[in-house]
Amino acid sequence: MTTAYAGAPATTAPARRYLRQLGIDTQYVLLGFPLGLITIVLCLTGFAVGLGTAIIWIGLPVLAGSLAMSRGFAHLERLRIGPVLRRRIPHPHYRSAKARNWVGKMFSPLADGQSWLDLVHGIFRFIPSTLAFCFVFTWWTGALSGITYPLYDWALPHTVDNVELPELLGFDDNAVTRIVFYLVVGAFFTLTLFPVVRGAALLEAQFARGLLSGVDELRRQVAEANAARDTAQEQKAAAVSAEATALRRLERDIHDGPQQRLVRLAMDLGRAEQQFATDPEAARATVAEALSQTRETLDELRALSRGIAPPILVDRGLQAALTALAGRCTVPVDLDAPVFERLDPGVESTAYFVVAEALTNVAKHSHATEVQVSVQRVATGLLVTVSDDGVGGASLAKGHGLAGLDDRVKAAGGVLAVESAEGAGTRLTAALPL
Repeated sequence: MTTAYAGAPATTAPARRYLRQLGIDTQYVLLGFPLGLITIVLCLTGFAVGLGTAIIWIGLPVLAGSLAMSRGFAHLERLRIGPVLRRRIPHPHYRSAKARNWVGKMFSPLADGQSWLDLVHGIFRFIPSTLAFCFVFTWWTGALSGITYPLYDWALPHTVDNVELPELLGFDDNAVTRIVFYLVVGAFFTLTLFPVVRGAALLEAQFARGLLSGVDELRRQVAEANAARDTAQEQKAAAVSAEATALRRLERDIHDGPQQRLVRLAMDLGRAEQQFATDPEAARATVAEALSQTRETLDELRALSRGIAPPILVDRGLQAALTALAGRCTVPVDLDAPVFERLDPGVESTAYFVVAEALTNVAKHSHATEVQVSVQRVATGLLVTVSDDGVGGASLAKGHGLAGLDDRVKAAGGVLAVESAEGAGTRLTAALPL
């Protein structure tokens, strides 16, 4: 019993949806036929009169008025075709009048391309409207008259001279034959009613959409493509900038750290070599100091390697890497990073470096007593937030410490925002797409 009732809505919902769409398509086509008659008379008459009298200047305001009228019909048609196409048809961009006087505003439709497309639709829409109306009216008539034929067969005159369709096809001329024949015809029209009406409505609606919003949609697609190209170029530039910044920082860190230690190590070993002959004890002390320098150099190289590609991030994921990062920070860190499935390596790496760079800046510049780090998985991507109670004053402007981090986030397709009022701490938020 429960299963049967649970399945009932699933079987009735499609039928209700089809009936609703059938009603929408039917009223669209049936109303489109008289509207097509009205628009072709008004638009074609206005265009012909305006064009014919344009030589004596009277036709120009007539043409402008015809274009303005066709714009009103076009707006009505856009509202009508939305339910048929199951999508909202955007209102296109019309060129506004630059002139401030009434004369310039009156003649502004003459210079607008979309207004002329509206006029073309008003003149030629009668063709698809007529075709669609003929099919829809024929199929509805065939379906209704065939299914209900048993109710009115008795009221029709069946004289000897009246040769009906079943008799022309070779069937017997009696009531049972007629009823069965027209029931079969009605069933055929009923079963094919939805696809025929749907196709007729789409024919008329797509014709209207192509003229009334097709050019505007194409223009918007071109604008979106240009915007996507600009975004891709910005991401590429940000990636190049972030890579250059990372390389310069790595070069500086190697020069200031391991390279200096290696130079000192070479000098200590050279001094120990000279001391072995005269002062073995001093030589052993020098070698021991060199070994200590070697260990410190290895520690610095490991730290640099973690900055390039942290092994814990690759092996155990973002949550474990952030936990280790928070443990090494000199400022207490409150970490909220739940464990979730492994993400794209680029996203995980960017999120890690956002937190790492933010914690480094907090330790060096903020004078904060506590840091909150939050990593949340949202519908649109990954949201990384780092906030502290320090002195504030951070900025994404060029020349500041966060500029390179902003480039890294942009290269990953994300957005970085900083709220850092003086004396009110800093809140850094990075939104990374997955």
